[in-house]
Amino acid sequence: MKWQTRDQLVKLITELVEHASITGSQGEVALGKHIYGLLKERNYFQTHPEFLELHPVDDGRSFVTALVKQGETEETIVLLSHYDVVDVKDYGDLAHLAFCPAQLTNELKARGSRLSKIVSDDLDSGEWLFGRGTMDMKAGLTVQLAMLERAMSGEFKGNILLVTVPDEEVNSAGMLCAVTVLNELKQRFGLTYKTCINSEPMFAKYPNDQNLYIYTGSIGKVLAGFYCNGIETHVGEPFSGLNANLLLSEINRLMELNDSFCEQVGDEITPPPTSLMMRDLKTEYSVQIPHTSVSMYNLLMMDRSFSELHEKLVQIAKEAALNVESFYQERVQRYNQFLSFAPLDFKVNVFTFQELLQKAISRYGDKEIERRINDLSANRGDKDDRDFSAKLAADLAGLCKEYAPMIVVFYSPPYYPAVSSKEDLLIQKTIGEVISLAKAQYQIELKQQNYFPGLCDLSFVQLTDKGQSVTQLTANMPLYGNGFQLPLREIQNLNIPVLNIGPIGRDPHKWTERLHIPYAFDMFPELLSLSIKTIFAD
Repeated sequence: MKWQTRDQLVKLITELVEHASITGSQGEVALGKHIYGLLKERNYFQTHPEFLELHPVDDGRSFVTALVKQGETEETIVLLSHYDVVDVKDYGDLAHLAFCPAQLTNELKARGSRLSKIVSDDLDSGEWLFGRGTMDMKAGLTVQLAMLERAMSGEFKGNILLVTVPDEEVNSAGMLCAVTVLNELKQRFGLTYKTCINSEPMFAKYPNDQNLYIYTGSIGKVLAGFYCNGIETHVGEPFSGLNANLLLSEINRLMELNDSFCEQVGDEITPPPTSLMMRDLKTEYSVQIPHTSVSMYNLLMMDRSFSELHEKLVQIAKEAALNVESFYQERVQRYNQFLSFAPLDFKVNVFTFQELLQKAISRYGDKEIERRINDLSANRGDKDDRDFSAKLAADLAGLCKEYAPMIVVFYSPPYYPAVSSKEDLLIQKTIGEVISLAKAQYQIELKQQNYFPGLCDLSFVQLTDKGQSVTQLTANMPLYGNGFQLPLREIQNLNIPVLNIGPIGRDPHKWTERLHIPYAFDMFPELLSLSIKTIFAD
C-alpha cells in the first residue's frame, strides 16, 4: 500500500498542498482532476471504473466520489472532505512558499527570532508542517485517502464512499451539488448511509487552547442583512431628510457583540454577532446625504430555530427604528434654540424582504417584478452573493419609496444549517471507543463537543430545523431562486448521522497555519479506522 506510513502520508499531503487550490482559482480546478487521477491509477478502480466519478460543479470545478464496496452489503460510511483553501495574501513576502511545506518550514526556522514563542517552539520541535492547507483540510483528506486504500484491501466490513469537494471556504457549491449525487449513488448502488464522517481539524476555542476535540455535529450560520433607505436631502438641509447611515449606526450599536444572540449548549457557547459589512451605497462623492446603506452580520446557531432568530432580528430593526425617531426629535429640539422650524414628520418602517416583495408585487404585478429581477440577474456582472443580495433589496425599496424611511431585514448566502448527532446512540458509542483508545494507547485526552465551531459541509447531510422555519429563511433571501438554491428535499432524504474527527493543527487561515505530524499521521489514522470499524460493528 502507498498511503499508510508517516513518510508516505507526508509525501501525499505535500503533493496535495503543492496544488494551489485557492477557492475560485485554476488550482482548485486542477486539484479535483488530480485527486481523480490518483485514484484512477489504483487497481481497484481499474477493475471497478463505475465506482469512481468526477462530477461537474461550475466554472470547470468538480468533485470526486470514490466508492469501495464489500460484497453485497448495503452499509456505507461517507468520508467527507474539501480540497479548496483560502488565499495566501496574509503570507506577505512568503506567499511564493505558501504551497511548499518543506521550504516554508525551513524559511520560517531562519526567521525564528521574528516569530511568536508558540510558533517558534513548534518549529524547534520538528513535529509541525507549515503551509496553506496543511491543517485546513488537506491532512484530513490525506488520511481519508489512506482509509479508502485500507478499504480496497478489505480491512472494513462495510462500504466506504469518499466524497471530496471544492468551494467549502466560500459558498459550499461543491457540497450543495454533492447532496444530489449522494442520493443518486444511494439508489444506483443500493447503499445505506450509516454515518458521514468529516475530518476537519480540531479548532481552538480560545487563544492557546491545548484541549483536543472530537465533534458530534457542526455549528450553523446565518448571514443576516439590514438594508436601510433614508430620505435624501442636501447636507445644507439635514433636517429635511434622514441619513441612512444614522439608521445603520443604530442597528450596529444594537447588534454588535449583543450577547442575547449567544446560545449555550452544555459548555459550548456561540460567539455574539459581529458586523461583516457596513457601508453606505453612494458610488460617488456629492453633497447629498447617503440615503441608502447596508450591513450584514455573522450569526451562529446550535439548537435555536431559525424562526426564533428571525424574530429577534426583526425586533432589533424595530427597536432601532424607534430609537432613530426619538434621536431625530431630540436633535430637532436642540437645533430649535437657534432656528425655529417644523420638523420632518416621518415614521421608520420595518419590513422583512418577503413583506417588501409583496408590496412591490401588489403595486406593479408579478410579471413586472419578475422581469426586473431577471434583468438584474442577467446583468449581475461581478457582484458577489452579498452585494447582489443588497442590490435586489435596494431595487424593491426603490419601487416602494413611499414607505421610506425603511429598514429591510434580509438574508444572504451562505447558509449552514446546524447539525448534531449528540443523541445518536451509535455515534455516542463510537465517540466513547475513540476517546478510550486515545487515552489508553496514546495518553491523549479527547474532549467531546456537540458542534464543530468552524463551519463545515456536514451541515448539508442533515436538516434538523423544521421545514416551516427554513422556508421563512428562503422567503427572505433575495438570491433564493435567483442564483442560489438549497437542495432541501435531498438533504432531508439523506438525514445521515454525523461525526467529525480530525487532526491537530494551529492557526487556520493564518500565515502560520501548521499541522502536527505525529498526531496526524501516526495516531489519527488509527482513531479514524477505529471509528469506521465501530460503526460497521453495530
